[in-house]
Amino acid sequence: MEVIVCISKSPDTTARIAFTDQNTKYDEQGVQFIMNPFDEFYALVRGVELQEKEGAQLTFLNVGPASNDIIIRKALAIGGNKAVRIDTEPKSAWDVAKQIASYLKDKTFDLVLFGKETIDYNGSEVGAMVAGILDLPFVSNASKLEFENGNFILNRDIEGGIEKIRVAAPCIISAAKGMAEQRIPNMRGIMMAKTKPLEVVPAVETEDLVELVSYSLPVEKSGVKLVDPENMDELVRLLSEEAKVI
Repeated sequence: MEVIVCISKSPDTTARIAFTDQNTKYDEQGVQFIMNPFDEFYALVRGVELQEKEGAQLTFLNVGPASNDIIIRKALAIGGNKAVRIDTEPKSAWDVAKQIASYLKDKTFDLVLFGKETIDYNGSEVGAMVAGILDLPFVSNASKLEFENGNFILNRDIEGGIEKIRVAAPCIISAAKGMAEQRIPNMRGIMMAKTKPLEVVPAVETEDLVELVSYSLPVEKSGVKLVDPENMDELVRLLSEEAKVI
């Protein structure tokens, strides 16, 4: 079995949010970056479990510049056989999807795993786009994945219940909470990661279908106003004149 897990870099959840270049670019000054948690905790760990249980050959795939190598090495410290980095600065979800699809189009694989979304953009787009470009089955937000008789058996949480899906390989899956449990790299894994192959491949030319106009921060929340429980007239006035529905 050949399994590919796509991993991405995102700002730490506590990072400040600011923009530069007339609000068209995220200000990375002083920001600590991490592996996207949905990729790391669910997709990556489930891939490692398939490597351990099914003997899968596990490859990590990343789109990004050389500064992403530290994130990739962390993934290799958790498990996997090798990693590939497509050498470009991602411009959009479409650009990332085209880069991944271009790399995969002549490769043999059974499963490609994504986290359900990145925590910076929350778009949930790339996995579906790659599946569309490659004309492969795609299941989003899977909370459980098993391999059985050449098929992948998936659970998805839906309103009021659980949906069970059987999908044939090759396929593309995005992983949600419940797919696996977080793993922490141990010292042996960290040392082994230094010797695992990390291949860097050139990017392909892509045409952007979306133009980024600008970013903006949400309106700052106003302070809390306390109203005496005996002063109902003031409460009614505040609710009618100053309260905003968000």
